[in-house]
Amino acid sequence: MIIDGHCDVLWKMVEHPEIDFYDPHQTALDVSYAHVVKSDIKIQCFAIYLSEAVRQPRFDHYLEYINIFYRKVAQTDKWIVIKNKSDLEQVMNGTKRGAILTLEGADAINDHSLYTQILQLLGVRMIGVTWNHANWAADGVLEPRQSGFSNKGKRFIKECNDLGIILDVSHLSVRSFWDLADHSAKPIVATHANARAVCSHPRNLNDDQIRTLIRMEGRIGLTFVPSFASGGGSASIDSLLRHVEHICALGGEHNLVLGSDFDGIDTKIPGLEHAGHFANLTEKLSRYYSKESVEGFLFGNWHSFFAKNLPAL
Repeated sequence: MIIDGHCDVLWKMVEHPEIDFYDPHQTALDVSYAHVVKSDIKIQCFAIYLSEAVRQPRFDHYLEYINIFYRKVAQTDKWIVIKNKSDLEQVMNGTKRGAILTLEGADAINDHSLYTQILQLLGVRMIGVTWNHANWAADGVLEPRQSGFSNKGKRFIKECNDLGIILDVSHLSVRSFWDLADHSAKPIVATHANARAVCSHPRNLNDDQIRTLIRMEGRIGLTFVPSFASGGGSASIDSLLRHVEHICALGGEHNLVLGSDFDGIDTKIPGLEHAGHFANLTEKLSRYYSKESVEGFLFGNWHSFFAKNLPAL
C-alpha cells in the first residue's frame, strides 16, 4: 500500500486535454490509473500547479484544474475524494482509493479570503504557498531577495489553520519556512523535498528545518526528482536511501513520507520511472528497515498525519 503526497497529473491533463487517465495503453502519465492499481496506491494527492507560462494567474485557472480532477480523474466508482477524517477512514478500511486535492502556488488567491474558502469547499486540503518565486504571500526558494511572509501572507496562514487546510513548505525560501513555522498553529509539511545535507539543492531542507518539522509533528515527503536525490551525477534508489538514513538519524522515522513529484519531472531515477514502480523502492527499503518502519514510510506516517490534521467533517 502506498500514499503519495504529490503529483502533477492535473497539469499534464490541462496541457494535453487528449490524455485519458484511465486508458491502460497511454504512456503520457507517470501516475495513470493502471499504475495506481499496479502499485496499490491507496491515496494519491493531486496538485493544482499553474505553469510559469501563465503570466497572470486567475482564480478560474484553479477551477479549470478542479473541473478536470472531478470530471476526468476522481470517478466515484473508483475513488473517494478525501475531505475529512471520515472520508480517510472509509478509504483505509474499504476497497476504493482516496484522492486529495492540493494547491501548489497560491498566487491567484491574491489575499481574497473568499477564494480560500471556495477552494476549501471544493476539496483542497493542502496548499504550498509559493512555487519557486515570490507572490503576494511569501518569497519562494529562488526569489533573489530571500525574504519571508508578507503581512497578508501571515493572515493567510491563520485562515488556512482555521479552515483545516494543511500548509506545505515545499518551494518556500528559508526565511519563509521559518515564518510559517513560527506563525502556524497547526503542523506543517514538506510534501516533496529531500535532505540538503545529503544533496545540496536549494529545494532540499537543512537539518534545522527537518528537526523543526519533526518537533511540530509534521511530515517530510521523500521526492524522486533526480537532482534532489544526488548532486554528484546520476541518481539511484540507493541515493534516496541515503536521504532516508539521514532523516531517520535526525529522529524523523515517523515523519518521513513519500512525495514522488511524478508528472512534474522530466528525468527519472532508474527503477522509479513511473508510479507502477513503487515495488522497487519497497524492496530496497526492506533490506535495511523493519517491516513496521517501511510501512510507515510508504503509507503509515501519512495516514497518521491526515488522521490528526484533516477536518473532522
